[in-house]
Formats: sequence, C-alpha cells, structure tokens
Amino acid sequence: MQDVYEDPDRLRRPLRRTTAGGWEEVSWEVALDEVAAGLRQVQGRHGDDAVAWYAGNPSVHNSGTQLAAPGFLRALGSRSLFSASSVDQLPHHFAAWQLYGHPLLLPVPDLDRTDFWLILGGNPLVSNGSLMSAPDVAKRLRAIRERGGRVVVIDPRRTETAARADEHHFIRPGTDVFLLLAMVQVLYAEKLVNPGRVGEFTDGIPELGAAVAGFTPESVAAVTGVAPAVVRALARELAAAKRAVVYGRIGVSTQEFGGLCLWLINALNLLTGHLDEPGGYMLPTPALDVLGKPGPYRRHARYHSRVRGLTEFMGELPVAALAEEILTPGEGQLLALVTSCGNPVLSTPNGRQLDTALAGLEFMVSIDIYLNETTRHAHYILPPATGLETAHYDVSFHALAIRNTSRYAEPLFDKGPDARYDWQIFEGLRQRLEAGPAYDPATAAPPDDPAAKIDLGLRYGPYGRPEHGGLNLDKLRENPHGIDLGALQPRLPAALRTENQRIPLAAPLFLADLERARQVLAAGPEAAPDQLLLIGRRELRSNNSWMHNLPRLLKGRNRCTLQISPPDAAARQLTEGQLVRVRSRVGEVQVPVEITEALMPGVASLPHGYGHQRPGTRLAVARAHPGASLNDLTDETRLDALTGNAALSAVPVWVVGAE
Repeated sequence: MQDVYEDPDRLRRPLRRTTAGGWEEVSWEVALDEVAAGLRQVQGRHGDDAVAWYAGNPSVHNSGTQLAAPGFLRALGSRSLFSASSVDQLPHHFAAWQLYGHPLLLPVPDLDRTDFWLILGGNPLVSNGSLMSAPDVAKRLRAIRERGGRVVVIDPRRTETAARADEHHFIRPGTDVFLLLAMVQVLYAEKLVNPGRVGEFTDGIPELGAAVAGFTPESVAAVTGVAPAVVRALARELAAAKRAVVYGRIGVSTQEFGGLCLWLINALNLLTGHLDEPGGYMLPTPALDVLGKPGPYRRHARYHSRVRGLTEFMGELPVAALAEEILTPGEGQLLALVTSCGNPVLSTPNGRQLDTALAGLEFMVSIDIYLNETTRHAHYILPPATGLETAHYDVSFHALAIRNTSRYAEPLFDKGPDARYDWQIFEGLRQRLEAGPAYDPATAAPPDDPAAKIDLGLRYGPYGRPEHGGLNLDKLRENPHGIDLGALQPRLPAALRTENQRIPLAAPLFLADLERARQVLAAGPEAAPDQLLLIGRRELRSNNSWMHNLPRLLKGRNRCTLQISPPDAAARQLTEGQLVRVRSRVGEVQVPVEITEALMPGVASLPHGYGHQRPGTRLAVARAHPGASLNDLTDETRLDALTGNAALSAVPVWVVGAE
C-alpha cells in the first residue's frame, strides 16, 4: 500500500483527452460538469441504456465506492450494467439465491472448528480465502492438522495450498461437476445421507437422489481423471467426519458448469449434516446487514442482452457480452461506458475484442487511479483518493468472515485539498445527473458521507441494540483494531429468504441443467490429442493487474510463465524457459514455458492480469514486465449457460515453440 500511495504513475487530478489524442489536467468542477453533460447527451440521443457501467474487483474493497455508486447508478438510469462478478463468482450467488433465497446468503467454512476440509479449485494460502475472509489461512490449515484433522485438495495444479495439504488429487479442468455428482451419488447409494436438523426444513432430498443416480464414480472417471476409489473414499470420509466442510472457489466457478458445481457443494455439506453446524458450512452474522429489505429476491431474467439473449442476474448482464453489445450496430447498441476501478481489457474474456470495442465508443469515463490498458480509451479519467488516504469498512467481507468481527479503518494520510474521495466523485455526478442543466454548485447539498450510512447500518444491525452491545461507529473508532463478535452461530432456518422458509434442494433450474451435464459426459473428454486445457493461476504478488506497477511486488523471477507438465513438454520438444506460442480460438500470445510436475498432464497454466505491452498507458513498472494476457486467449463464447459466468477455465489451446 505504500507503493500505491507513493506511485509516481498514480493519477491525482482529473484528465481530459485532447483533440490531438493526448491528455490535459482539468479542475474537478470542470471534469464533473463535462462528464455529466456527456452522459446526458448520449442518453438524450440514444436512450438511457446506451450508457453502460462496469465495476471492477476493487469496488467491493472500498466502502466509499460500494455505498455511493448505487446512488449514481440510480441517477444514470441504465440497465446496461456489468461487473467482475460475472468473471468469477456468479455461481456462488446463484446457488445461494436458489437454495437460501438471497444471493448474498453465502455460507463459509468454519475453519477454526473443522476436522476435515475438502477444497476444490481454491488456493486460500494465496488468496487468504476468496469469498471467505480468513486471515492467515496457513496458520489455520496447520491448526486443523495439529488437532488431528485432514485437508484434501482437488485441483489440476498442485497449488501452494495443495502442497501443504494431507492429500492432493489432480482433476481434468472443467469436470468438477462430474466428481461432485459422483460424490453425491455415493452418499445415496451407500445410504450415507444424514442431513441432521437441517433436513427438517429441506425439501427435495429424495428427488436429488433420483436425479444423480446415473452419475457413478466409474461413469465419470474417464472424463475427470479421478479414480473411482478416490471418489468413494472422499464421500465416505465427508459423511463420517463429525465436523467437516466442502469449499470450492475460482476453479469451480469459472467453468461451463459453475452453477451446478456450487449447488452440489452446498448439497454435499447439507446431505452430510455439515450445513449450518460448527466446523461446517456456516453463515456469518455481520454487524452491517448486506441483504436489504425482506421479501423474495426476483432480480433474475427480467431482461436479456441484445445480441446473444444472455440473462440478467442481480441487476447485471454477463460481462462476456460487453464487447459484442458495443460492436454490434443497431437499436440498443452500447455507445458510452463508465468504468470504476476495473481493467476489463486484461480481466475479462477475449480482452482484445473488448480493446477494439472501447476504441470506438462515443464517450467513455473511468473512475480510476491509473492510465491503464482500459482507461487509455476514456475521454475523462477521474482519479479518487485511495488506500492509505481513505476510511474503510469491509461491507462485503465482514459478511464472508469465518469469525464475526467488525472494524473501521481511519485514513493514515490526508488526501490533500485538490483530491476527491470516490464517494465525492459519485455524489458529484449523481447530483449533476439528477439536476440536469439546473445544477448549481452553490446551492447543491453536501454529498452523503458513507460514514453516516455505516453508523446507521451498525446501529440497526444485530449488535446495535443496547442489550446486544450497542455497536456503532464511535465504538469502532475507539477500537481501531476491530471488535471480535464471536464464533459463527447456526442461523437456519430463521435466516432463510425463500418464500416458505425451507431449502429447495432439488431446485428446478438445477435439475434442468443436469441434462446439459449428461450430454457433455456422454460426449467424453473435450480436448483433442494435440491440445492442452488452459487454466489460470493466482500468484501471491499479483492478484490483480494494478499490482503490477508496484516495484517490490515485481522483484525477482518472471512469474508470467506458461506452466506445463514434463510429458507435455517432451511431446512438443520444449525446454525450460523456451519462448512458446499459445493459441486459442480467439488469439495468440508468446510467453516463456515453465516445466513442472505441479501440472496435470494435458493442462497448461498462465497467471491472469498481465499483458502490459499495449501503448498509451502510464505504468512504467508494469510496462517493464509486460507478460502476456491470459484473457487474450479466453473465449467470450464460453460461459456457464445457467448463471452467465465466464468459463475462463479449460480453454482448449495449442502450444508450440516460437520460431
């Protein structure tokens, strides 16, 4: 964070594109006035939905953005909304909505009390627990083993987490759904189903058993590469363990059956009596409620994308459709875009296509601290104060914590008189859009400070009443290291948002999607003999593209390499460090090869977030270590048909030595 704060490339004042294609600094009042006017002009000519919105991953790591952006979006009035959620996590939300009634009712592993942790497609030693806020996962993993428990990892790569686990099994990318189906089938076939008290308010348990009857461990072995004996042993151990949990993350989300995978992970926890039980899969009780008003959640399939007819979910369209919605002429074409702290050219499928699309927009605005591969296309860049200059409350991540906690972080440094917080930028745009040409800064109300919203949320939350501790913002300020609110507690069925307060385990949308899985299983393994299946890779020093401009994180060896197994290297006559060409349906990159036994044969792995060779950016450190973009190879036509999430994993590629 010091490197971000001191980065000479970090933007500190608004930039406006000049007619000559360069950039000039302008004042905040001029920038906000002209941005609001530009958005109104596009919407006046082409309708509200002609302006799109994209929110990047850092948006949810900033309470100012998270609490102020919705007001701006209401004023914008467009339903052409996109975010990083459809790159990596929609299956989690979809399963939570279908089973528990709300997409934000997301169970997490109770790591401090579990005795058996099964991890699919996750690498929490590097991520610290994606969609699972868990400080020092290495310590917690070690504690599980020290108290006699076990950790098992299923992954096409022997990850940093797998290297410290008790057991690791390779699986062919994109086939986790079949492993999970087989595990569920074993539970029914061997009469191991025992949901415990959760069964009292769960419907569809017999129906699920009938639906999975044909997915035996033997029937899926050729596709998954996992031996039937391993599948049976995992199912039995999960059923026999007193305290156990199944957890899946990026690897199971970013494939063509992500929705089914997350449904089955929830089902495994439920059927073995580990849902909503200590040491199992539990719901946090955050101090600030993120669910909103009670009642059925209906933000699904209210509208569809124009070109491919992709389904809306959670008020968003799949980001895999963003480029085509810009590039395809006709009524409803996207002609303007607002981005918030995101770099979709490097982080969404077929980034080169999106790169081309952004270059043709009538109007583009980026709220971002960098002139990067995406924001270089903007007409205005509005850089907020960041990191050490901002106050912060983890609105989302306290709701995903493995222990109930609450903490408010004060700024370490003053932002300076000529800087704006992100919430001030959003509020300034909101006020101008709502007032239109009549906006007068002299009479405009002060922008809504998110600290006031946080305080109200705490006071009306589960710990806000005097008899429950009277939690408020003042108390958090008196406790700068945070307040421990205790271990996770059982919350079901009271927390359910389903219409009848019961869990519909055999939800019709999931059962219907099983037919698609049966067809793929019948067709057999996807890759041709000369192809490899490409997966991503998370590096501790480069979780996101913006971290590539931080000098201390870029030290040492080149981490942007294509990892492949020794047999695959030998078959292609490749040697360690050799430059190779990697080609998919949508593009080609060149990158050094790294030969390692950590990769399953038939698999290749490239980290995401690189590709900094594009012109027109101001990222001196990143440009010196450009690497290759994984998303110049991923395919926008590959997604989970059920949830709309991008299928970034298991992309077929060809790898040959570069001439």
